Amino acid sequence: MSRYIFEQLDTANQALRENLHRNDLDSTARAHMERALAHVREAYIATNEIGKARSVERLVSDLEKVNHIVAKVHRREKATATTRPIRI
Repeated sequence: MSRYIFEQLDTANQALRENLHRNDLDSTARAHMERALAHVREAYIATNEIGKARSVERLVSDLEKVNHIVAKVHRREKATATTRPIRI
């Protein structure tokens, strides 16, 4: 049974990764696929290493924290990218 589950998870992983390489994806669809990929990977851990996977709530919380940090970094980069006039 586990072998079948791993095969299905691998298929889902490959399909999601292929779709994420597309340039014509809507940003909402991309966000859903990125989240789905994280869930598929965590499901692989839950199946392969009993007791070592995060709960769904913990995974979502961790993903939200990462998104928050990435957004913060982007804001900082945007703020430092602003050019200041040079006084001569």
